[in-house]
Amino acid sequence: MKRALSAVLLLAAVSFAVTVVSADSKMEMKAEKKPVTLKGELVDTGCYIEHGAMGEKHKECATKCIAGGMPMGLLSGKTLYLITMNHDNPDAYNKLKDMAGEMVEITGVVAERNGVKAIDVTEAKAAVAAAAK
Repeated sequence: MKRALSAVLLLAAVSFAVTVVSADSKMEMKAEKKPVTLKGELVDTGCYIEHGAMGEKHKECATKCIAGGMPMGLLSGKTLYLITMNHDNPDAYNKLKDMAGEMVEITGVVAERNGVKAIDVTEAKAAVAAAAK
């Protein structure tokens, strides 16, 4: 009798746990992330992370590194965001490839996983042009 009761209680606990995890997963899937706009300097992640290279002095090198496939990043304050291409429309991402070393304004959805922050870019423009409007 004791074993049967223990088995029933264990089965009920497992069933409850699965229900809670399933509900949490569905809530996460329904939570839609909203786009944000960030301003900062467009850097090539390799040179910036390795030796802090940035700014006008590094513009030519950053342009070459990005053209060669180095990932782009947005340095906004003290936070570096990996810039990722939006799968539905890569235009904004491709536009950024020619803006290395410049101040830019990027709109997109920000995500973070294991300490890495990224922005899935949907709009991009020079920050100076944005300020002039």
